Order: sequence, then C-alpha cells, then structure tokens
Amino acid sequence: MNFNQILERKPISASVPCRVDFGGTLDISTFYLALAHLKPASFNIALDMRTFVTLSPWTEGRIRISSRGFESIEYDRDRVRLDHPMGLMSAVARFFNAHGVHIQINSTSPPKSALGGSSCAAAAVIAAFYATLGQESGQKIIPEKVVWLAHYIESSIAGVPCGIQDQAAAAFGGVNLWEWQMGGRGPTFKNVPVFEEISYLNEFNDHLLVAYCGIPHVSKDINKQWVDSFLRGETIDVFEKIVGITKEFYRAVKTKNFGLAGELMVKETKLRLEMTPGVLDNTGKKLFERAVELNCGARFAGAGGGGCLWAIGEKDKISGLTHAWHQLLEPVEDAKILDTAIDINGILIL
Repeated sequence: MNFNQILERKPISASVPCRVDFGGTLDISTFYLALAHLKPASFNIALDMRTFVTLSPWTEGRIRISSRGFESIEYDRDRVRLDHPMGLMSAVARFFNAHGVHIQINSTSPPKSALGGSSCAAAAVIAAFYATLGQESGQKIIPEKVVWLAHYIESSIAGVPCGIQDQAAAAFGGVNLWEWQMGGRGPTFKNVPVFEEISYLNEFNDHLLVAYCGIPHVSKDINKQWVDSFLRGETIDVFEKIVGITKEFYRAVKTKNFGLAGELMVKETKLRLEMTPGVLDNTGKKLFERAVELNCGARFAGAGGGGCLWAIGEKDKISGLTHAWHQLLEPVEDAKILDTAIDINGILIL
C-alpha cells in the first residue's frame, strides 16, 4: 500500500513509554504455559522516557527507516531486510504492505538500556500505521491488538523466544501486574492496575530510582540461558519461586510496604544471579550491593547483562541511595541516574 498520498495530507506521529520490570521472563510462553497452574504474572512500571515515531511521505515503492543511535536504512518494497538491526521495524512495515513512507524513530531512553526500547518502538510504529489507516476508515486503535501484533512480529524474526510485557507497558502505561493466561482462542493477558488513583502514582515516584550503567545490554544471551536451563529441567523450581515472589512484590507495593518490596526485590535478584551471574555487569554489581547495604531493593531491567538497574525502598532510603549511586556512577563513562518518573499514559497519537 502506498502511504505517500495519505501522509502528504498529514504526517502521523505516535509515542509510547518504556518500562522497568519485576518477574520478567514469565511473560515468555515457554514459562507461563509450563507454569500455568501457578498463574504466573509480571510486574512493570511505565516510564516517561518515551519513544516517538513519525510516519512521513517518501518515494513511492521505497521505505526509509531512521532511528537515533542506528544507521538509517532505505530499500525497495520487494527487498525488505529482516536480518538487519532495523529488521523489526522493516517487518512491521512489511505487515502493513507499506511503501512510500519514511519511519522516523526517536527514543528518549539510552540505546540498548534494557528498558524495552525495540519492542516499544515496534508498538509505536504499529500504532502510527493504524492511526494513519484510521484517517481513512475511522477505526480506533485497540491497545491489546497493538500489543499482540508487536509481540508476534518480533517473535517471528528474533530467533529466540520473546516476551510480551514490554509491548503491554508501552500500549497501556501505568503500573500494572500482568497475568499471562491461555484463553479460549489463544494466549491472553489480564492487567491489574496497582494503583487506581493518580495521587498514589505520584507518591510512588519518591520510592523509585533508575540508573543507566553505561554499558548496552544484549538480552538474547541471558534470555537464552534462562530458557535453555528451564527446558533442561534445571531451573523449574527457581522459576516457580520467582512466580511467588513476583506476586508478593505486587502485594507489598500495593499496600505501600516499600521496605518489604525492597527485600523481595533483593531475593529475586539473588535467584537470578545464581542462575546467570552475568545478569549484572561490574557496575551493576556495585549498585546492587550498595542498595542492599542501604536497605533498598535493586534489580536489573529486562534481561540485564548491562543497561539499567532500578531500585525501590522507603523514601528516606531512596534519597540516600540516590547520592550513593551518583558517586558510584560518576567515574563510569555514559553512566548516570535517569531523570524519569511513572508515565500513566500508553499509546499517544500526536
């Protein structure tokens, strides 16, 4: 479909938030199907470091994709590269049979920071395409449809099992517990908002801290280790424990028991470290150990192995940890405390 003429009338922009998480991996079907009797769930927090996407007109028969931090790519519609760093975005364009379009992506989170950036970008691109088509048909964007489409497109080209929590946080925003289930016609999810009132979300910000360790992560490596060990039957009991800890963490946050939430975060992180020591890089280990010393919880974002760490604790403890983490990160190139907060919004069409 030639999007050139539609976009000449009005370019379309969309944005979605990134996320930090707890109980990741459980959103991969390998785990939530095998552990279905325990009703596995993941917890995540949408952050206001949003990914912005703009669709603008381009040469008929051609597709151009530009993204901050990556080399741009341009190709003929019948020569789409899905094995390229921009392969996921190319796959999205291919799904819509799109040409005559320039896809511009600008993420305000650090590149490869383990905050769900590529999955968020895919969700934003999908939302932008649906918004463009909606100009003609009047159809509204369905967040759940965006989530599943982004998930399945990514799974189709990634070469490894993929989760769905990144896309869910991007589409819906807020602070949620996501319950992964098998419905009557296929996989489904239920989102349970942790706080109903916006005032509680604002208060929650004072109990959170997010830092970038300066080293980009590669999620495939660690996720593959978790999947492989689970398939060999070596870590089934560990992931069963993680299911329980995740639900306890949700209840602790919901009742504003941030001290207990921190203890549970430490417990879950230590289980992950036992399975995969590389889940924390050297800087991450220092940040984690300092958080424990100051009675806060800390955990890697996503699959770890670099990228970001986030912390939770009582307000005064987080204040002290902010100073301590700043000192640890100061000599590390590109590392920093991130200026971010909870984002209550999911998909926004601009």
